[in-house]
Amino acid sequence: MGRLVILGAGIAGHTAALHASKKLKGKHELIVISPNSNWNWIPSNIWVGVGFMKTNQVTFPLKPVYKKIGATYIQAKAISIHPEGDKETDSPFVMIEYTKDGKIGKTEKVKYDYLMNATGPKLKFEATEGLGPGKNSVSVCTPSHATEASRQLHESIERMKRGEKQTFVIGTGHGMCTCQGAAFEYLFNVEYLLRKKGVRDKAKIINLTNENEIGDFGIGGSHIKKGGFITHSRIFTESLFTERGIEWRTGIHVRNVGQNDVFYENLKGEEKTVGKDFAMLLPPFSGVGIASYNKVGEDITSTLFAPNGFMKVDADYTKKPYEEWKASDWPSTYQNPTYKNIFAVGIAFAPPHEISKPQVNPNGTQISPTPPRTGMPSGVMAREVVYSIIDMMNGISDKPTRTASMAKMGAACIASAGFNKFNGTAVSMTMYPIVPDFERFPETGRDINYTSGEIGLAGHWNKHLLHFAFLYKGKAKPFWQIIPE
Repeated sequence: MGRLVILGAGIAGHTAALHASKKLKGKHELIVISPNSNWNWIPSNIWVGVGFMKTNQVTFPLKPVYKKIGATYIQAKAISIHPEGDKETDSPFVMIEYTKDGKIGKTEKVKYDYLMNATGPKLKFEATEGLGPGKNSVSVCTPSHATEASRQLHESIERMKRGEKQTFVIGTGHGMCTCQGAAFEYLFNVEYLLRKKGVRDKAKIINLTNENEIGDFGIGGSHIKKGGFITHSRIFTESLFTERGIEWRTGIHVRNVGQNDVFYENLKGEEKTVGKDFAMLLPPFSGVGIASYNKVGEDITSTLFAPNGFMKVDADYTKKPYEEWKASDWPSTYQNPTYKNIFAVGIAFAPPHEISKPQVNPNGTQISPTPPRTGMPSGVMAREVVYSIIDMMNGISDKPTRTASMAKMGAACIASAGFNKFNGTAVSMTMYPIVPDFERFPETGRDINYTSGEIGLAGHWNKHLLHFAFLYKGKAKPFWQIIPE
């Protein structure tokens, strides 16, 4: 009997665990290790952040689910990977540190035959002075962060009801951020709420983003076929900002978030300041900081991980100009090139390069979105990779049998722009492929027939229904597998 260990129980790790439980039950052992006791449907955190939902509506306990599907659940964090074992242990193992009451700080070795890294990111608030909860801005990255964001937002609303004017600064808090879509959703839900509360005239809303142009979203933008015309996502997005009276400033690297001001530099190298009463600025991501050691205890972290802490997989990490990269540089099996029984999916794998063109200002500061790897792509790659692992564990193949390259994968995204049953809106977008391929599609990098964008009430209803669908699936309820990733 073999053992598959999955590190992380977010969208990627939990999806992999669900699929693995169906295939491995009675044949092999499945262990899931996560420092968190609850699963969180992260896309709905933005609704918690404006008070439309509560924490218990976007989370549920993990332990009962894993008991139901026959997986061993360990509430702990991985601190090091030993792919060759050590002097005392011949088998590869992960050193973990417990995060549960009663065992906090205790370490233990967990052996594995196959390892999937789905740890997600570390939220690097420390990369920008004054950024983050407990300092001078809020976040919607976790349910608790979003709850605090909602509290401060409603405090600002009460001030506006008393006649005070407020400035809201929402966007990215560093030049190397990702998840511009989450900032977009929160921005438009705040604007909608202010209109609903009758205080929109007292509010100035400013979007600060590291995108070279709005509508880039870290994917280099896209072209949308609509009404017989092909429109760039920049024009589509600018129209939404203009209609809602939202200011935007692009090419921004936030250097410091003060109590009343945000200090930043732009692509021209200019240093500027914007006043604020409320700020929700997303942090940059890095790997969670797992170390790695060989049999004799030598540090081989650089063998498994890139400098940013994300795990190396079957990508082309050759340093070359942006203009020379190809869609084929992106990984397809997510297998570590050195240790063939280790894989990484979701945000945990190291991308080979940016999708959006890197920009460096005259000060030498890089200001460009890092590649998004969340949501639907995370779920799809987790499913395909775990099926590959299962085939290898069952002796069907000695190498991965499935692929899930983002350069050959389509994606659908629904971005909320106002939560309401009757007049809410959401932007519904599709694209193929996620990573543009200018060899296959020379004009736009993507197949224009499968790349679209619409905004309306139907999108809101779809996003709201998907919220319940994915919570249902995450709880492994009957026929969960018919709900796609």
